[in-house]
Amino acid sequence: MNKVPSTELEDRMTRFKAQMDISNPEWEIAAVFSKINQYYFTGTMQDGMLLIPRDGEATFWVRRSFERATYESLFPQIKSMKSFRDAAKSVDKLPDTVYLETETVPLALYGRFQKHFPFKDVKPADTSIAAVRAVKSEYELGLMRKAGEIHQRVLEDIVPEMLVEGMSEADLAAELFKIMVNEGYQGITRFGMFDTEMVLGHIGFGESSIYPSYFDGASGNYGMGPAVPLLGSRERKLKKGDLVYIDIGSGVEGYNTDKTMTYMFGSSLPQYAIDIHNKCVDIQNEISGMLKPGAIPSQIYNHIMNSLDDDFLQNFMGFGNRKVKFLGHGIGLLIDELPVIAERFDSPIQEGMAFAVEPKNGIKDIGMVGIENTFIVTAAGGKSITGNNPGLIPVF
Repeated sequence: MNKVPSTELEDRMTRFKAQMDISNPEWEIAAVFSKINQYYFTGTMQDGMLLIPRDGEATFWVRRSFERATYESLFPQIKSMKSFRDAAKSVDKLPDTVYLETETVPLALYGRFQKHFPFKDVKPADTSIAAVRAVKSEYELGLMRKAGEIHQRVLEDIVPEMLVEGMSEADLAAELFKIMVNEGYQGITRFGMFDTEMVLGHIGFGESSIYPSYFDGASGNYGMGPAVPLLGSRERKLKKGDLVYIDIGSGVEGYNTDKTMTYMFGSSLPQYAIDIHNKCVDIQNEISGMLKPGAIPSQIYNHIMNSLDDDFLQNFMGFGNRKVKFLGHGIGLLIDELPVIAERFDSPIQEGMAFAVEPKNGIKDIGMVGIENTFIVTAAGGKSITGNNPGLIPVF
């Protein structure tokens, strides 16, 4: 078992408190309930609550499993509780306001918490936590590089040998999941988007990749059906001339990369489709060159969007009226993290941030062309950790 080093945990807590001092100077106490943020700060995820006082040591109160938490985590202060009542006994005086994850904590959970911690007011800690998590340590980037190596190896080298005429999207997804796990993938792709489920990602043949999706992304797919709009269709079979579109996550020890790769099965696509795809690759490369410390995400977004002609923009970052308003997104413990390469994201990019850059364009009767790779911000620009293949790999 690889435990998150204590030095990592100490640094994260120190940076969080410093960030809270800047963004919420009046703060006195914060509570963390979500499993992902628990893992970030403690190195384990349990049924519990991380209580962070401004002055004093943070305590991870665990209902279940205290034994597992103490085995997995190097966090210095882990205590067992049967209910919030036990944790409340440790606090001599409550401030009026608690800061917590308002994006993820249900009202019912907060009601149970407030019964024993009768705060008068609640304010969000989400943005402060996101800002701290956005800048990765070398430890975190090392895990992301491992995830990226799996991504590159599977999508660029292995998938072309897997494509067989007559297989369904679900067939490919099932085989792909097994291979990813065998290569070292953690087996789950996590999103922060509310109530969002995802198995691997979007896997589509031809027009399937521009089918409407409930997910806030450029592409779609038929999925298993209305109850499970995920994975891939059992009915859509691969045939000669299909564009194969694969947009999936990879992850190692919690840390994700995001990558999209496309393939031409059986024959080449029309030249106009190839030209649109190549334009997307050029856009990716231009954006990656701009991912330097001090760059402003909103300025990158507007620079790219203002440089494109109306014909190309018609189905850029989606298809028809189903277009998203971003060109890339932060990534780490979740696929969709801050910051986002979009309007209103005006804080400067910092070294150590990581972005998934994904310019794409939907084409009627063909599908979604384009590309996506994960880049680490460096002084020389974004460095891809998921490979550099331009896509539209021929499988003839």
